[in-house]
Amino acid sequence: MKKSEQVSEKTPTANRQYKDTVFRMLFSEKENLLSLYNAVTGSHYQNAEALKIVTLENAIYMGMKNDLAFMLETNIYLYEHQSTINPNIPLRDLIYIGIEYQQYLNDKSLYSSKLQKIPAPKFMVFYNGTDDVEDRMELKLSSAYEHLAGEPDLELKVLMLNVNEGHNKDLMEQCQTLKEYAIYVARVRKYASAQNLNDAVERAITECIKEGILVDFLRKNRSEVKMVSILEYDKEWEEKKLRKAEYEAGKSDGIEIGKSEGIKIGREETLAEMIYNMKQHGYSIEKMADITGKSVRQIEQYLQCNRQ
Repeated sequence: MKKSEQVSEKTPTANRQYKDTVFRMLFSEKENLLSLYNAVTGSHYQNAEALKIVTLENAIYMGMKNDLAFMLETNIYLYEHQSTINPNIPLRDLIYIGIEYQQYLNDKSLYSSKLQKIPAPKFMVFYNGTDDVEDRMELKLSSAYEHLAGEPDLELKVLMLNVNEGHNKDLMEQCQTLKEYAIYVARVRKYASAQNLNDAVERAITECIKEGILVDFLRKNRSEVKMVSILEYDKEWEEKKLRKAEYEAGKSDGIEIGKSEGIKIGREETLAEMIYNMKQHGYSIEKMADITGKSVRQIEQYLQCNRQ
């Protein structure tokens, strides 16, 4: 089924709000969120009311959002769901946590002689896109720094967990809701690859209910889950088109830079491959960074990918 045909057969729906993802709908319920937290941390909290949801519903800055933010005891946790890999998440989380702290300290003075205590942050991304990634990855803010020398004075780390069906099996066994969510997403993708998107989502929902997967959640929210699933799948499809365009732009950049430096670059080579070629020609990492406009750390990441 072509994309245009899928879109034309949809029933008009309300404009999508930032909070509308199946992941956020599901884990906005405190019992489910506590189960996820316990699975990730190895904790055994029983009282879901101990969670204080602090997600900023109206604090959307530069089109950014966070799916779930909550406090438990003296810590603050920022959980986000992603269906595409986004290396800018640490920078986004930095801005977002700044807004959270601003609200937390709203009635306190930062000019007093008393040290103002703040909750320690923990950042996490639950990834279920179609790219083949490891079960666990760490994203760092320092990867975005240009010409970083030595240890960064400001660092922010985000743990990304692959929650596709078949990944992080121990985690899935510890959180049944997350496991069932992964099954549902896999069903939608499977059926959407062969039939109309509306029918694919409806089939996935119906089958999951019959098989005891997210039964209460799907029965209670069936219409909204269907609408949101269609929107999410469309968004994922659009982001894939964007990544393809960026890939093509990378190839063009590689060819032009290669020509200017006298390096033979094939028409099908990407910028990453061009960087690897420069390495083979004896260019230093610093020189490659100057030529391409990338940071030294980005050059190192390109080279690491080529070695793999």
